[in-house]
Amino acid sequence: MRRIAAIDTFCVPPRWIFVRVRTEDGMEGWGEAIVPKRVRAIAGAIADMAENLRGDDPDRIEDIAQRLRRGGFFRGGPILASAAAAIETALWDIKGRRYGLAVHEFLGGRVRERIKAYAWIGGDRPDDVVAHARERIAQGFSTVKMNATPALPQLGGHAIIEAAAARMGALRDAFGDTIEIAVDLHGRVHRTALKPLLAELAAFRPMWVEEATLPENEESLAVLTRAAGPIPVATGERLIARWDFKRLLDSGAIDIIQPDISITGLFELEKIARLAEIYDVAVAPHCPNGPISLAASLQIGFCAPNVAVQEQSLGLHYHQGFSGLPKADLLDYLTDPQPLTTIDGAFLPPRGPGLGIALNTARIIEAATEWHLPDADWRHEDGVYAEW
Repeated sequence: MRRIAAIDTFCVPPRWIFVRVRTEDGMEGWGEAIVPKRVRAIAGAIADMAENLRGDDPDRIEDIAQRLRRGGFFRGGPILASAAAAIETALWDIKGRRYGLAVHEFLGGRVRERIKAYAWIGGDRPDDVVAHARERIAQGFSTVKMNATPALPQLGGHAIIEAAAARMGALRDAFGDTIEIAVDLHGRVHRTALKPLLAELAAFRPMWVEEATLPENEESLAVLTRAAGPIPVATGERLIARWDFKRLLDSGAIDIIQPDISITGLFELEKIARLAEIYDVAVAPHCPNGPISLAASLQIGFCAPNVAVQEQSLGLHYHQGFSGLPKADLLDYLTDPQPLTTIDGAFLPPRGPGLGIALNTARIIEAATEWHLPDADWRHEDGVYAEW
C-alpha cells in the first residue's frame, strides 16, 4: 500500500541531518534538516511528526505540509520548520521515484540548461583569500563568496573595515573582473558600521552584500539601502515562509533573496521564488549544507527562471572535522557524484527521478552518530557577546 511506514533521522559528519521516509510498498525518499547546534530538538521534532504521519498517503504532499506547519497550534521557528521541510522534501523524492520523474517536472519543467554555482573562499576570519580563490578558479568556478569581517563593534571598527577592503582589493588586483565576488556579513554589522563598511567595499564592485543586518532588524533596511548604493543587497537565509519574504519584498530594500530549502521546504521554496518574480527580485538559494539539500534546491533552480545562482558547499571549511567530528564533504555519501558535480562552475539538469541523486544508505547508517556542537562564543574586546 502507498502508506508512510517509517521516518528515520541520521545525524552524520560533518554536521548534517538526513531524514529518510519509507512507505509500506518499499519506496523511500530523503530530505535534509539543518540547525545542527540543536540536533536533539530537530530529531525530536521529526520523531513527533512521524507519529502523526504513519499510515498516511505520501502522495498528498501539500496536505501533509499544511498539517505539519499548522496542526500543532504553536507554529513557526527554525526547529519545527526544518523538521517539516526535511520530511516534505523526502515525500517529493518518493513521488518522483514512484512516477519516474525529476521533481522539477512536476513544477512546470525545465526552464534552463545550466545553473551557475559559486564556491566559498576563506572562513569566519578569512585570510589568504587570493590563494583560495585561485584554487576555486582552477576547479572551474568564476563566482566566489567570502565572509567579510570578524565581529564588528558598533563604534571604532575602522581597522576591521580597512582589512575587509584590503582583502577585496587583493582579489581585484589578482583577478580583475574575471571573477564575481559576493560578500557575506552574517548579520554582524551594526547600523553604525554599515555606512563606512559599504562605502569602502563599493569600489570593488561586490556581486552582492549578504545579510548586512539581522532579519529582525527590519527598521534598518532603509538605512541599508541608502548605504549600499550601487551594491545589490541580499538576505533571507533565516526566513521560513512566503509571509516572511513578502514583508521583505514589500520593503523594496532587497535585490536578491536567499531562502534555504532545509528550512522552507521544497514546495515552499518554489512558491517563494514565484512570489519574488513578481517583484523582479532574483533568488540565490542558500545551501552551505549537504547533498540532499543541494539536490532539492537544484530541482527548483531548474524550474524557476529567477534563480540566478546556486550556493554549494564542496570544500567548505566547516566540513574539515567540525568541532571534533570526522571530515566529510559534499559528495561523500553519494553512490554517483556526477549529478552534483559542477562543469565549468555550473550544474547541469538533474536527470534521475525524484531529487536525482542516489545515496549510499549503508555508509549513512555506518556514519550516523550523536554530536554536540557548541555555540559560537564570539565576543567584542569589552566582553559583550557578538553576532556569529
